[in-house]
Amino acid sequence: MTWVLTLVGAALILFILRDVFHTLWHPTRHGGLSRLVMRSVWRLSAHHGERRRPAGLAGPTGMMAVVAAWSLTVAVGWGLLYWPRMPEDFSYASGLAPGEHAGPVDALYVSLVTLATLGLGDIAPTSGWLRVLAPLEALVGFALLSATVAWILGIYPALARRRALALRLSHVRRAQMDDGALDSAGGAALLDGLASALSTVTVDFEQYPESYYFYDIDEHTSLPAQLDHAVGLADRAARARHPDVRLSASVLRTALQDLSEVLDERFTRTGADPGRVFAAYAADHGRS
Repeated sequence: MTWVLTLVGAALILFILRDVFHTLWHPTRHGGLSRLVMRSVWRLSAHHGERRRPAGLAGPTGMMAVVAAWSLTVAVGWGLLYWPRMPEDFSYASGLAPGEHAGPVDALYVSLVTLATLGLGDIAPTSGWLRVLAPLEALVGFALLSATVAWILGIYPALARRRALALRLSHVRRAQMDDGALDSAGGAALLDGLASALSTVTVDFEQYPESYYFYDIDEHTSLPAQLDHAVGLADRAARARHPDVRLSASVLRTALQDLSEVLDERFTRTGADPGRVFAAYAADHGRS
């Protein structure tokens, strides 16, 4: 029984460490548990048309749920390593009866205290390898806290870049630029700027896939609501007489294609052309 609990505990710890690695430090992958939690929160966020306002909480709530799942699973994993070895391999503060504090709840308590780096010391390991294991858990707890802070500090600038692009597209749409104004050096510069911003957002979706689950209530800062205008702008520019505008239109189309491939591979899974991918993206965010 001791070895079974030890193996299960070690497996839980390694599973979470792998998930944290792929979610936070491997930009081309996404951890399985974090992806499952984020998608589940998104689907449970009651998003249906104009009544889907609770979806605005899906992103922050999902991130909190992921961090909670990581922390709790790691604590349970280390608790399973401690439990079979209690009370023999632990020292107890005066006033605590070892036989009365050797259950699974006590093991989880020791694990949580160690993971949080509180170091209360009322129950502490005494055997050689456990005395090494406990500080390792504290290091993992500290690394998890630091990684969570870095995750939050990274994802919100990515959201700001996405919203800035959407607002820029909204500005262009509301300006009602005619074909004559678009067919100029200024039109080419505008298209180049949009293509550059789209490339940045594409990288953000690859590095921070969790940003997909952040819903923007304001239509002007909602990228799903504005992408169809970018597609139309590229189509119009492709028919321009100015060679620089046609070149910029080609670059913008390529940037839109790259973004649609990332969205479709990771989220929408339609296997369709960019227009349909963006339509599915908009529908998933209540913008159809």
